[in-house]
Amino acid sequence: MFEKYLDCESLLAENQDLTFDYFEKWAKREIGLENFSQDILRILNLYDDDLGYNQVAELLSDQNSFPGIELIHFGDSINVITKRATFDHESVLKELDDTVNVFLDYYSYEEISGMTRKKVFRIPEEAFRETVANALMHRTWDIPAQIRVMMFDDRIEVTSPGVLPAGLSEEEYSRGNISILRNPILGNIFYRLHIVETLGTGILRIQEAYKDSERKPIFEAFANSVKVTLPVQGQVEMTSVEGLAYDTLSKNILKPIGEITDALPYSRSKVSRILKDLIAKNLVVKVGNGRGTRYKKRT
Repeated sequence: MFEKYLDCESLLAENQDLTFDYFEKWAKREIGLENFSQDILRILNLYDDDLGYNQVAELLSDQNSFPGIELIHFGDSINVITKRATFDHESVLKELDDTVNVFLDYYSYEEISGMTRKKVFRIPEEAFRETVANALMHRTWDIPAQIRVMMFDDRIEVTSPGVLPAGLSEEEYSRGNISILRNPILGNIFYRLHIVETLGTGILRIQEAYKDSERKPIFEAFANSVKVTLPVQGQVEMTSVEGLAYDTLSKNILKPIGEITDALPYSRSKVSRILKDLIAKNLVVKVGNGRGTRYKKRT
């Protein structure tokens, strides 16, 4: 679940003939930089007088050759694709902008009340922007795979190549307790450009965006990738049977299935099926395996 990572930030860009038009546009807009020069790139640890540009400089350049972002929007089923796009061979800043623009097309709308218009987001914009920015900041660039953004009617899944840095457990990652920045030079630039507000708080900010929603984001780490699932905001419907089972659970105390069954007028096998349905609805968390399996409400 952990990896040793070839640090791309210490490697030189193969292409030393780089331009930074899109980066310059961001810098002038976000931090009021008037003179975008090689001195600025040197200060940002992107350029060395003796060695030249490093690979982070290439990521930010208009000639970026690293894998970009693959985006797919599905219709009523995974057999219906309403949009497919690949954003690559451009600055990672433009990849971020292009991806967010597609998000705005599908997950935001205007509500008109009297003389006022209000923009409504089915998924919090700040959560989506933070998720894609984190995928760019934390992915492993030595793996020739794209970040995948899969858009469904009820959720968005963002999967980035690579696994958790050594020393960071899956529980620490999903709770946002500890953050190990894999690409600190790129992360620092994202911070300076106000793409992220505070380094190391990405997961906490995503969770905060969902504080008033019953549906919560899911953070998962796999053998070769990390995935964040952002559900459409709103209440989750439960059957009366599921509601009874849900009410027996606690947000803080883990309970075994035997204790849950004792509190309900159902067989153990039926309670097991109910809990599986509640887990699928992202309302309940399962911890452990076998006899050590416990359940609690998702917070």
